[in-house]
Amino acid sequence: MLALLQRVTHANVVINGNISAAIEHGILIFLAIEPCDTEKEAQRLGERILGYRIFQDSNDKMNLNVQEINGSILIVPQFTLAADTTKGMRPGFSTAANPALGEKLFNYFVEKMREKYAKIATGKFGANMKINLCNDGPVTMILKAINN
Repeated sequence: MLALLQRVTHANVVINGNISAAIEHGILIFLAIEPCDTEKEAQRLGERILGYRIFQDSNDKMNLNVQEINGSILIVPQFTLAADTTKGMRPGFSTAANPALGEKLFNYFVEKMREKYAKIATGKFGANMKINLCNDGPVTMILKAINN
């Protein structure tokens, strides 16, 4: 399971010309599910994201997490993040979970995040989405679900 995190001043998801989800200051997460992922990885990745310190404290150090700044989180499913780009001039997607597993674990991840933090918005699995964002910093990083 991979999460591309972007610290944003605002972000939204547009589906069929309509804004379907939007956040102000917080984190935009592009989430990719891989074939070997399970609910365990989803839970661990969620814990890491909620505790990840990417917001400035009063000393201008990245010491605060999204909860400490009362920020929002926008979670967008993005299977292309799991693409195999190691050879050729076209990405391969055998490294991404099949749609059934991807949707199941995406929904599970969102459910577990909402149990721990209320300010969650989401894109729609399988939809053609347009994502608008203003990256704050810029701050962008990739997290994986690793065990302690």
